[in-house]
Amino acid sequence: MGKTVGTQAASRDPVGGAAHAQGFAFVGREHELATLLSALHQAPAVVLVGGEAGIGKSRLVAEAKKVLVAAGGRVLTGYCHPLREPSPYGPIIDALREAAEWLRSVVDIPRSAGVLAPLLPDLADRLPEPPTRVADTRALVDGLHSLLSLLGPATLVVEDMHWADDATREMLLLLTRDMPAALSLVLTFRNEDLPLGRPLLGAAYRRQPGTTGITIEVEPLTERSVHQLARQALGPGATPELSGVLYQRCEGVPLVVEEDLITLAENRHHRARAGGSDMIADLQHAELPHSLREAFTERLTALSPAATAIAEAAAVIGVEANEDLLAQVADLDPEQGSLGITEALRAAVLQESGIARYSFRHMLAQQASYQQIPGPRRVTLHRRAIEVMEAQDPPPLVQIAHHTLQTGDTSAWLERAEAAADQATAVGDVGTAATLLNRVLETAGLDRDVRSRAALALAAIVVNGVDYATSAATLRRILADPQLPTPARGEIRLSLGMLMTNHAGDRRGSEEIERSLDELAERPDRAVRAMAALVMNERAGGPKQAWIWMNRAEAALSRTHEPGVRAAVQATRLSLLAREADPDVWALVDQMPRHSDDQEVVRQTARALCNVGEVAIELGHDRRAAQILAEGIELGRRTGFPHIECYCRNSLLRLAAQSGKWADIDERYTALANEYPDTVLVRSDRALTLGQVAAARGQRSRALQLFKDAAVLGETEPQVTVAVRAAAGLARMRLADDEPQDAWAIAAAALETLRSAAAWVRSTGLIPVAVKAALGCGQRCVAEDLVLEGESAIAGAVTPAAVAELHIARGTLMGVNDPVSAAQSFERARLQFADIGRPYDVALAGEQLGVALAAAGDGQAAVHLQEALSGFDALGATHDFARCQRTMYELGLAGPVRRGRRGYGDRLSPREQQVAELLAQGATNQDIAQALFLSPRTVETHVARVLKKLGATRGNVADALRNAGPKK
Repeated sequence: MGKTVGTQAASRDPVGGAAHAQGFAFVGREHELATLLSALHQAPAVVLVGGEAGIGKSRLVAEAKKVLVAAGGRVLTGYCHPLREPSPYGPIIDALREAAEWLRSVVDIPRSAGVLAPLLPDLADRLPEPPTRVADTRALVDGLHSLLSLLGPATLVVEDMHWADDATREMLLLLTRDMPAALSLVLTFRNEDLPLGRPLLGAAYRRQPGTTGITIEVEPLTERSVHQLARQALGPGATPELSGVLYQRCEGVPLVVEEDLITLAENRHHRARAGGSDMIADLQHAELPHSLREAFTERLTALSPAATAIAEAAAVIGVEANEDLLAQVADLDPEQGSLGITEALRAAVLQESGIARYSFRHMLAQQASYQQIPGPRRVTLHRRAIEVMEAQDPPPLVQIAHHTLQTGDTSAWLERAEAAADQATAVGDVGTAATLLNRVLETAGLDRDVRSRAALALAAIVVNGVDYATSAATLRRILADPQLPTPARGEIRLSLGMLMTNHAGDRRGSEEIERSLDELAERPDRAVRAMAALVMNERAGGPKQAWIWMNRAEAALSRTHEPGVRAAVQATRLSLLAREADPDVWALVDQMPRHSDDQEVVRQTARALCNVGEVAIELGHDRRAAQILAEGIELGRRTGFPHIECYCRNSLLRLAAQSGKWADIDERYTALANEYPDTVLVRSDRALTLGQVAAARGQRSRALQLFKDAAVLGETEPQVTVAVRAAAGLARMRLADDEPQDAWAIAAAALETLRSAAAWVRSTGLIPVAVKAALGCGQRCVAEDLVLEGESAIAGAVTPAAVAELHIARGTLMGVNDPVSAAQSFERARLQFADIGRPYDVALAGEQLGVALAAAGDGQAAVHLQEALSGFDALGATHDFARCQRTMYELGLAGPVRRGRRGYGDRLSPREQQVAELLAQGATNQDIAQALFLSPRTVETHVARVLKKLGATRGNVADALRNAGPKK
């Protein structure tokens, strides 16, 4: 395609930091859980589980406890609490109370355990008499050791050790030095909340010989895990965009994302009656989770005045800052500033985020600190930040604009926001620039000139963005402004039209582009861009009209001297030449500038590489296309051109599929589609490519739906190849169903589209299938004329793929009437596809070659059919493999049938493996019969054997197949 310019409520420990949401799935911690359980199964063991507040330490331990209890294990749990006067040994005493039931069956309890009787009144009737003297810690540890030893295999968990009292620390330290043989000890803690300079157990813990000892640091969740949680809570409402905002807000802290999801689910329920809700907006206004806010506040209130001033300065600055900036904004001298920063670091309020640079550990912690600063104090700090930053060279204009806005000075903010947006755009930070410009346009009573400048700057940014819905809505909102000057309106209309054609594949965008020409009478450079954009619409007059627009654009270049405009026209010319298979295009592409002081010039080179690379695939220059597209990605990234990068990556996925790399093609396309959800080209190419793979694998229903999806998308696109390729796929499906009349009806309509665009030189797969459909309908003359028309249209063009397809078409036309000539045509096609590097097409051509040779009585038929069979097998083309195999049997070219059946025992036979894979994809017995050319009764037998061998049902055969491992 050418480019123109309900969840469950969270259950919480009400006092301690051990907060988790048992209603949510356990995600992203599989490795940590396996590590923890492995250690606990190697008693005696001491496991330290560290991590920040809300990170999921307690949830990890709770999941391990489930596993242990389910296996008959005994788990005792005690909690430390942030009390001013903690009860000595409190967490251990709480844990031991859970042992009462287990001790009732114990007959002989050692006398040393009696020392615990005063601390455990609930167990006093089971314990020996306590000693008359006051027990010291050593005696208590001996008693604890005796009591825990009686429990047999057991796990003692102590949560939130950062709040433990000294007596508890000492008791646990002594216990670790002499662990009961069957005991495992699990201690959870927050590093940042440990007493300053104190080890977790009050003294250095050293693992004793014979004791398993590990430390597990629980890390933040990945964005993928956050998306999993969101999908569980919100279902289809959990879009990738929403998950991205969730992840950015929670920074991987499960407690935050879970509380946010509960809030979103509740809001969605309450607002459903009122017509829905904007969940992303809800997130942006959501409060900090209460438990985390309390944890941050506790640290802040313990700071000295100097450290408090530093924390306030850091909260106002909002981004990482060096020592000088923090001290100056805090109004401290260098020595005080250094001491304040040191204290804030030790208290885990700040972190060292770079070399000599400091920031809050989390965005939410920064927000909590900022909200606690009184309003007048905040304004003073913002003004001080402006003063300090304006003295820097160069001044950070975006930050200065932010601080100015917070002071309430609107006129000063508008001036600084414009300057900041220009600076952000210049360095490629278009997201920040767009945010600033949107805020400017939302300002009441905005000056006309300021509005025009901001609107144009924003339009220039969003037209290159990847979020189509937001960008298009922004441009339409700007166009609706009656105060917008006509020239500015024309520029923005042009941007909207280009966005519609490029991102949405909507040829109605060309109407907007053409409409913008009259409004751009005073902007010749933009008018030239509009003309160049209209060149790419194949649906409006084909090549003849395209060259009319091309010539108009080049003639109008005399009225502009902008290098970027000239580069855009040149990029469009190259795209048009490539579409016509002009061999001069490759040298011209090499001459396009890769470096320039004008970034727009390099962007247009990236566009040319993207367009020409995509057409190169359609022409059959696959290796050249791979090189061009890879360079397009590099230039797209270098110039901040994300949608060009997307298009190039999409084309490379198509190339990967054509080169036989089918193993993970579905996942790779899905990942790209999730990354660029509004880009229609990705959706259409995905449907076409995966449709072909599904058809080859015998997934008939899926293939049919994918081709239909592509056909719908292709109808609106300004380019014709998506619609034609989709029609070819649908016609092939109808031919496979022995419905040539339906196939011809689809193909005939697509041929008219192909003719109108004169796109014969580009490979679409249509001509061979149209010839076969016409012959099936008894229209041999039509088929002959079609082959001659195609051959005449591509005469002299260097288009290997189209040439190979016409060889297939001519071989099909000759068929049984002249099998020797047909075989020659199929052989030419096979060699051509092999040279291009398309193994699937090679196998298809080889199969047809073998059939033709068999009809001619040539002894090489079996060789070529066997090669095709091997090619289909290597690709995993189950349906084609089965068809080719059946053809060989029907022609008497299969190997001799062996007496008896090879025994596979409990393993799946090759045929059963094929059946299992189709079952795993949701295929019905009828689908399997069609895919593998088997009778329904034979399929029933195979299905029964597969399910028995896998020990599965149809519903879980996919999981059973994965667990069974690769086929032997």
